[in-house]
Amino acid sequence: MVDLRRSLAAILALAVIAPLAACGDDPKPSFAEPAASSSPASGASAPVTESTTVAEPVSLEVTPAKDKKNVPVSAEIGLKVSGGEVSSVTLTDAKGKTVSGEFREDKSAWVPAKPLKTKQKYAAKVVVTGADGATTTETTSFTTMGEPGRRTGTGLYLFDGNTYGVAMPVVVEFSPGIKKKDRAAVQKRMFVRTDPPQPGAWSWTDSGTQAYYRAPEYWKPGTKLTARIAVGGLPTGNNIYGDKDRSATVKIGRKLEMKVDNKSKKMTVVQDGETVKTMPVSLGKKSTPSSSGTMVVMQKMAETVFDTTDTDGADGYRTEIQYAQRLTWSGQYIHSAPWSTGAQGERNVSHGCVNVSPSNARWLFDKTLIGDPVTVRGTEDKLDYGNGWTPWNVSWEEFVKGSALKVP
Repeated sequence: MVDLRRSLAAILALAVIAPLAACGDDPKPSFAEPAASSSPASGASAPVTESTTVAEPVSLEVTPAKDKKNVPVSAEIGLKVSGGEVSSVTLTDAKGKTVSGEFREDKSAWVPAKPLKTKQKYAAKVVVTGADGATTTETTSFTTMGEPGRRTGTGLYLFDGNTYGVAMPVVVEFSPGIKKKDRAAVQKRMFVRTDPPQPGAWSWTDSGTQAYYRAPEYWKPGTKLTARIAVGGLPTGNNIYGDKDRSATVKIGRKLEMKVDNKSKKMTVVQDGETVKTMPVSLGKKSTPSSSGTMVVMQKMAETVFDTTDTDGADGYRTEIQYAQRLTWSGQYIHSAPWSTGAQGERNVSHGCVNVSPSNARWLFDKTLIGDPVTVRGTEDKLDYGNGWTPWNVSWEEFVKGSALKVP
């Protein structure tokens, strides 16, 4: 197993044969005051009083402030209201064209559906309905900034319309990484919805180069998952701004799990709770052990080349590989290994990969989806967090500690 980190574009290219250095998101209360009355006479019953409902005055604060300039194109219409509820927000550009958008779930802001245009004047009208049914209108206008000089590169590891395994996290990449002090503002702009609804949270890697979104348990099969990483033009720290919005709507497929046990040297494939196949494997030898932990299939290649000559010199190798499924950035794969069929089920001889026979490799390749979970147990090495899509390798309690915002 060798150290290999790839660019977003390269990692997501599935059909190109390329040399690889590896083995590897009520009703308002009324306020009543008792009618005034004198104290009851001695021995008399207190008179019955009636309460009168008094509506709380409507208070509304809208941002950006009126006539504010150099506003980021990621601007939201901030709403701070009491004594009523926001009924509508209408945002128009300089030509009077209406901008589409929607409220945050808590109605603390209205978010445009896409980044605004640079150096453009916008006008917003906010209507609030009070507890008594009367409406109040507030307006504001602002001008957006020009093109920023520096941008944060971003990536979203989801393709619109694709179907993924039940362990597929929403994975977002940032280059350069987001510093801790800036992560909360960025995280507020990363939206995920699931149908049927399921709880979920974001968690950052220590470097801030990636953030994962997952649920307490694997996604329910058949889930519709929609992600919008709305960071286009968003300040990301140090006068740098997000490069663009990224979004995808995908489907979660059937539940399939691959469980690898070093002691028995076998992989058990479980689909929807039933074992469908068991096959012998050979894992990493003592000098290059396989990592134990819960990983996710990140990439599938019917044919590729493993090339370690640049990193290992004379001890390196260049080998054509079939039916390779990437599990880690450092180069751990499940793949066909016809040269080790005699050792499979008996002893470990690989460079860290999960070796299977050609027929079993083809069967797995045809069966799996990107995002299917793979759990390896009993080896000498433990999986490092961030070496691949690893959010499932920690408990939910541990995972949410990495959120920049409080998790309900």
